[in-house]
Amino acid sequence: MKKQYKVAVIAGDGIGPEVLDEGIKILNKVAQLDGSFEFEFTQFPWGCEYYLKHGKMMADDGLEQLQSFDAIYLGAVGYPGVPDHISLWDLLLKIRKGFNQYVNIRPITLLEGAPCPLKDVTREQINMLVIRENSEGEYAGAGEWLFKGQPHEVALQTGIFSRVGTERIIRYAFEEARKQGRSLTSISKGNALNYSMVFWDQVFEEVAKEYPDVKTYSYLVDAAAMFFVKQPWRFEVVVTSNLFGDIITDLGAAIAGGLGLAAGANINPEREYPSMFEPIHGSAPDIAGKGIANPLASIWSASQMLDFFNQEDWGKRLLSAMEQVMSEGTVLTPDMGGTASTQEVGDAVVQKIEVSFQITS
Repeated sequence: MKKQYKVAVIAGDGIGPEVLDEGIKILNKVAQLDGSFEFEFTQFPWGCEYYLKHGKMMADDGLEQLQSFDAIYLGAVGYPGVPDHISLWDLLLKIRKGFNQYVNIRPITLLEGAPCPLKDVTREQINMLVIRENSEGEYAGAGEWLFKGQPHEVALQTGIFSRVGTERIIRYAFEEARKQGRSLTSISKGNALNYSMVFWDQVFEEVAKEYPDVKTYSYLVDAAAMFFVKQPWRFEVVVTSNLFGDIITDLGAAIAGGLGLAAGANINPEREYPSMFEPIHGSAPDIAGKGIANPLASIWSASQMLDFFNQEDWGKRLLSAMEQVMSEGTVLTPDMGGTASTQEVGDAVVQKIEVSFQITS
């Protein structure tokens, strides 16, 4: 009997549906070739366009509807006329927090054939895994807005760093570094944020004592941002807070092929709730419907989903197929200097996967 993976699809806005269609097509092809598992995809119409019609980003019982799924595949949210803080807080962060997806995983790897703006940097020198705290910190939603509209108006944004939240993400990163046999770098700002980041540094040092086999480094976030660009080979596994992780992973995407290749996973490690996988490039409404959006980030996030389902061999095959398509350079979307459509790039990846399977089977 085939293993069935139930996946909720929130295609969202703009190019979201277009790029997710290619990821779904590839996941179905992988399942067909393997034969031991299959996917059941269920579409949900939530996002900014849903908000404009209904006054909310998702159904009131949205989390209850999603809870029975094994994973969530998210396209993109964002649309003209809907403030970004609404699209972020009322859907993406609502799911992350509601399902305790406290681990955000962003691979910053320069795949073969991917463009890189850095001079004299080899592909092997950009190969890091950024593990970002995904549930609290500066995105905890704590604060106050006082005296609105008055001359002495004050806005307070409170970063929340609990021992539970800080220790579990750091411990997760140490376990990952140990498993990979790589170093672990903590990125913080303890010299300026004299409560939250001093606490973060302290917890990192405490947990490090339990992992004497893992080599560790600590950088201030401003220095780390510089080294991301000038010496990216310093970093192997990285752990950092919610806000800093949000920023440095986009910087990482810039040096590893651009946002068209940037994928992210929001993980509930205990698997009590579904985890969520997404390209992080945004909805790009200016090119929506033109069939020219780059689907490679959504395919990479599909690879992450396969890894999560313990189908690591297929996850690697997807990345290898992407590398072959990029290296050949004949079927690429305009953002990568080509003339191909979104669907044509997806078809090219499918073709590479089929050839790889035929060779090895």
